Amino acid sequence: MSRSSNVWGTVAVLVMTVGLVPLLVMASDPDPLQDFCVADPTTGVVVNGFPCKPSAKVTPWDFWSGVLKNRGITNNPNKSNVTAANVVNFPGLNTLGISAARIDFDKGGINPPHTHPRATEILIVAKGELYVGFVSTVGANNTLFATYIKEGELFVFPRGLVHFQLNVGKGPALAFAALNSQNPGAQAIAPALFQPDIKDEVLELGFRIDQKIVDQIQKEFRK
Repeated sequence: MSRSSNVWGTVAVLVMTVGLVPLLVMASDPDPLQDFCVADPTTGVVVNGFPCKPSAKVTPWDFWSGVLKNRGITNNPNKSNVTAANVVNFPGLNTLGISAARIDFDKGGINPPHTHPRATEILIVAKGELYVGFVSTVGANNTLFATYIKEGELFVFPRGLVHFQLNVGKGPALAFAALNSQNPGAQAIAPALFQPDIKDEVLELGFRIDQKIVDQIQKEFRK
C-alpha cells in the first residue's frame, strides 16, 4: 500500500470521528439495546442505571404511573412543588431516556434557579402564566434568555444550564415538563451552596457579600 493511500485512509477516519462528535455531545442517556428493561432495584446489583426485571415478570402496570395525577403540596417558602416521574418511582422508564415532572405553583410561587445535569427539559404551561428563562454560558456575560409563557405555550431549557420558573399570573399555575433522561437529576443552586459547610470565605468572595449575610442565608437553608 502506498504512502498516499495511508494518508487518505487516516483522513477518512479523522473525518468520520469528527462527524460523530456532535452526536456524542448531544446524546443524553444511551440508546436501549432491547424493547424494554423495567428497573429492578431489589437485586442489589450496582450499575449505571438499574438492572432489568426478568421479562417473564413484567406486566402492563410496569409501564403505567399515576404519580403526576395529584397537585403537589405548595405550603413551603417557594410556594411551589415539583413532582418528578423518573426511573426511581416509575421503573418502566429504565433505559428509555425520558422522564417527566409536574410543577404546581401558588400565586407568586417560584421554581428557583436550578440545573438538570443529565437532561434537556421542555416545559408546557397547563394553567396560568409563568416567567421562565435560562442563563447561557456563551461568552463571558452569562446571557439571559427569558420570556413569559401562557397556557398551551412551550419553552425549552438546554441541558445543564441554570434555569427557573416564576408564577406571574393572578392565581395558581400548573406546568408539565418532559426531560430526555430517565434520571435527569436536579440541583437547586442556593441550597447546593448554602446548606453544606462550605468555608465562609468562598461564599463571601464568590458572591461579594460579608459574613453576616452568609450566616443569614445559611441559617435559612439549614432550618
